[in-house]
Amino acid sequence: MRFRRTGLGAGIWLCLALVSLTTVLGGCAGAPAPATAPKAAAEAPAAFSSAEPASSSSSTSSGPTTTAGRLMVTLPPAPLALWNRTTAELERTYGLRTIFAWTMESLGEQCIVFEVINKKHSIAEVIRRLHSDPLVGSVQPIATYDVLAAEPAYNDPYSHLQHNVQTLHLEAAHHWATGKGIRIAVIDTGADFDHPDLRGRIVKAQSFVDRGEQTFTSDIHGTAVAGVIAATANNQIGVVGVAPQSDLFILKACWQKAPGKREAVCDSYTLAKAIDFAILQGAQVLNFSLGGPYDPLLARLLGTALARGIVVVAADPGDGVHSFPASQQGVLGILGLDDLRGELRGHPAAAAATAGKNEIGAPSVDILTTVPHGSYDFFSGSSFAAAQVSGIVALLLEKEPKMTPAQIATLLRKTARTVQEPGGADPLEVDACAALASALGTGPCP
Repeated sequence: MRFRRTGLGAGIWLCLALVSLTTVLGGCAGAPAPATAPKAAAEAPAAFSSAEPASSSSSTSSGPTTTAGRLMVTLPPAPLALWNRTTAELERTYGLRTIFAWTMESLGEQCIVFEVINKKHSIAEVIRRLHSDPLVGSVQPIATYDVLAAEPAYNDPYSHLQHNVQTLHLEAAHHWATGKGIRIAVIDTGADFDHPDLRGRIVKAQSFVDRGEQTFTSDIHGTAVAGVIAATANNQIGVVGVAPQSDLFILKACWQKAPGKREAVCDSYTLAKAIDFAILQGAQVLNFSLGGPYDPLLARLLGTALARGIVVVAADPGDGVHSFPASQQGVLGILGLDDLRGELRGHPAAAAATAGKNEIGAPSVDILTTVPHGSYDFFSGSSFAAAQVSGIVALLLEKEPKMTPAQIATLLRKTARTVQEPGGADPLEVDACAALASALGTGPCP
């Protein structure tokens, strides 16, 4: 698996990513590889030496042993022969079997781990009797200790680089829902359906672009959007999606402007075909990580989708010019927010265009996601804010499948937090956990 970092979102996330992936990239410091392979045998490091005490029994164990039914005894300083005689006497007297015996040289004492084989006596009773035996220096049960490191919420190795996962409170939300079985149509470019983090998530793939199938699996933008929505969680690979058990329709209506470029373009014709297909195939959510001018035919198709209860989510650049389909009545238009700085992301006209409207937004800066050929990269833009909200909609529909587009929009606004903007835009940042908690009536989000 490879990790690529190009273009947008340089800086601290790159550094963190490189540190996290030193085994792939060879270290953040970029130390040169050795000119020759290390020599064998004579220059190899000394063999590993275990500090585990030798067992006095003939059996050995390569793994940890249980402490149940065992106790630990120390004997005062004495010659080894006397320690051996005392050990044998304790075995006979108290019904014990020696598991380990070793000399603690720093104390000058012999330490023995005994197993109680006389089941008529409890450990506590045997310890009490040994306490009063003059041959014994000390006796105690064997305690166990835990390393003080919490398990991560996800075993996906790059999930700690996904700041949007924390912002949306996805860990808590995923205790309730993962979008299982919810059908999301990604109307975009193609996508790499063989990416390790997308295998099994893409249930339909169709191209509406002339010869679009030739580049379908190498298309960048659609692969990135698909990963944000549905990258499989806890598969020990890559990243985690917002709705990691949702089902994706990858409907290629857009094509890359140039090979290897993130920018892509669509037209009314290809988009109309893709929307019609998605409606007929039973999509429950339509994701548009794109924007452009108003189009009457597309507006009619989207109106039909909304009337049938299909939730439509679209990226809103906030410029008031390229905001269709986000601007259509009933569509969830999603602004891009910079959750790292707690503000609306960037277009100069965005604050003025959205002032007083309480628009919904989601993280859109340095979003780590999938790219073709098993790789990952950071992306920025409202495309990825919309993708996250589509994932949240899938979480809600899994638990409340009869929710209407209008009800979902109201719920997301009600449970979002206000981002205070100097220009008065004050967009609302969605919260997956808060939305689910409200829908389920479980009280405050944990």
